[in-house]
Amino acid sequence: MSATLFRYDKLEEAEFDAIADSRPEIRIPLEQTPAWARFEAALGRQPFGTWAYRDSNGTLVAIASFLRIQRRFRESLVVVNGPVWFSERTPAAERVLMHTLRQQFRADDDASPLYMRMQVATLQPPATGPLEHGWYEREIVVDLRPEEKALLAGFRPNARNSIRRARKEGVEVRNIPQEEWTAVFRTELFPILQETAERDAFQSFDSSYYETFLTQLAGYAGLLVAYSDGKATSWLITTQYRGHAVYYFAGSTLDARRTFAPYLLLWEAFRLLKEAGATSCGLTGIVSENYPQLINVTTFKRNFSKNVVTIPTTYDIPLHPLRYRAVAAVLDVRRKRSHG
Repeated sequence: MSATLFRYDKLEEAEFDAIADSRPEIRIPLEQTPAWARFEAALGRQPFGTWAYRDSNGTLVAIASFLRIQRRFRESLVVVNGPVWFSERTPAAERVLMHTLRQQFRADDDASPLYMRMQVATLQPPATGPLEHGWYEREIVVDLRPEEKALLAGFRPNARNSIRRARKEGVEVRNIPQEEWTAVFRTELFPILQETAERDAFQSFDSSYYETFLTQLAGYAGLLVAYSDGKATSWLITTQYRGHAVYYFAGSTLDARRTFAPYLLLWEAFRLLKEAGATSCGLTGIVSENYPQLINVTTFKRNFSKNVVTIPTTYDIPLHPLRYRAVAAVLDVRRKRSHG
């Protein structure tokens, strides 16, 4: 590696806030904030700090918040939905950052990662893998800046018709007060999530994960529930940070599909987020090469916008390449056996 490596400094929360405040035009994912690190810590996980990376002129290039993951034979440091780039994200700059990270954490006495994992826009050495994929690669993003009438007109006819039909079916959407979030989720909404997971063949976290999410990220989150005849049938959790909202978690019953509740629910979420100052809303992952299983939710999400955003794929950066390849080979054999 001939290029000069970046300088790096660990940031205190006040320093992170000052940087964020000085660059309001930069979209910083909530997952890269100190608030998210506190959420991870409340789950019993190990946030490993946030670092700023600067070039030889002192210009801020990127910020990365790390989560320490300890598994047998493969400790890793993961940058969840990051890093955040403050300078131009060129292939050369990404390469320097990756080599900087390798030097930084090879010399760290507090961790001994086999690899680091982060989003990489241009695949090049030392990035490889990953051993498992860690974040979606494409999403629908809805522009919330138009007035409500224009926003609604931008939906596909199926979405507009479904919203009207939900109203005719008597679906009621409630914005749940914050003090009721955990109790409502535990008693009314988690059973819906379990039904959704079983029907759509995915594995959810247990209720405490979502309750912790709502508690720790209360300043950024919202909880909306659709009711039919007084019974909860569909719900969603959103986040909002620096003007960008995310449709984070959701669940629905078969009855909700019959009454088209999820359409009205998401429309009401857009209205509330817009009123609160959000200018865009990401609908999270849709189908891509590494996530073919997202095809079902893709059909629903495409009803609300044609704006598909590509997100850099998550790759691994091995600190110990020979051992990394050995672990990768073992995992590959295990996967083949489990599918055989």
